[in-house]
Amino acid sequence: MSKYKVLLFYKYVNVENPEKLVEDHLDWCLQHDIRGRVFFAAEGVNGTVSGTLGNIEKYKAHLTSYPKFSDIWFKEDDTEEHAFKKMHVRLKKEIVHGNLQDVKLEHGGKKLSPEELLRFYEEGKEFVIVDARNWYESMIGRFKNAITPPLKNFREWKKYVDEELVKYIDKPVVTYCTGGIRCEKASAYLVEKGFKEVYQINGGIFNFIKKYPDTYWEGGMFVFDERRVVLPNSKPELKHIAKCHFCGVPTSYYINCHSVDCDRIIVCCHHCKVKNDYCCSEECRRSQNKRKVYHG
Repeated sequence: MSKYKVLLFYKYVNVENPEKLVEDHLDWCLQHDIRGRVFFAAEGVNGTVSGTLGNIEKYKAHLTSYPKFSDIWFKEDDTEEHAFKKMHVRLKKEIVHGNLQDVKLEHGGKKLSPEELLRFYEEGKEFVIVDARNWYESMIGRFKNAITPPLKNFREWKKYVDEELVKYIDKPVVTYCTGGIRCEKASAYLVEKGFKEVYQINGGIFNFIKKYPDTYWEGGMFVFDERRVVLPNSKPELKHIAKCHFCGVPTSYYINCHSVDCDRIIVCCHHCKVKNDYCCSEECRRSQNKRKVYHG
């Protein structure tokens, strides 16, 4: 049995005095060895944290003791150690930055359960499924037949919808992201743009792969912690969809080039990351301006 857990959670809700929450929350987490990232804003909370099994249970009880967060949905994953090195609690204008403050959450697409999405695929329903994550997340994993927009960040969602996705305005469109937070607003924007039939996967990729691995999710799921990626599938043909930048072996691991002047994200197997000093090219390997390498 694993000794640690990772929690992924968010909730859109009006929060009064989020500044005080930030200070109090950080103090509590430091006292209980909870590590990760939590963002508070006037519109709610968004976080991912890790801790021992006992401390994670205490954390869940602590956060849900606030009436505003009493029904928050914690998505849980086992891990052998802390998934973060430090604890960061920040005050933000948005709990996920997408320049979508003017979108009304009540306009969000219908929440589609993992069972319903599975049925869409297996019954051959005609639908368009769209990744609302960034390009470097979708390069290592995606739903079958998904559209993966080349988004550098979520702020580009509006532009992509207006210029590209609008061609599907009359088709059923399913949006997805890691845990659901981006699709709350991404799907609402589609509805407000006049898309006729819009869905969002309830609980995101995380919820689907927990219930139905080895089905319609292909590759790994990008995570924003020290694990870097979660691999839900056991079938060889579904385990990896990306290939190492150097040797071409199937992998879902990625690195940021350690040349500070480059910082390019590449898919790279563990052997090649060490062989190439965590860099993407010989030029970057020769750079004098590199981050320290931690082998492992």
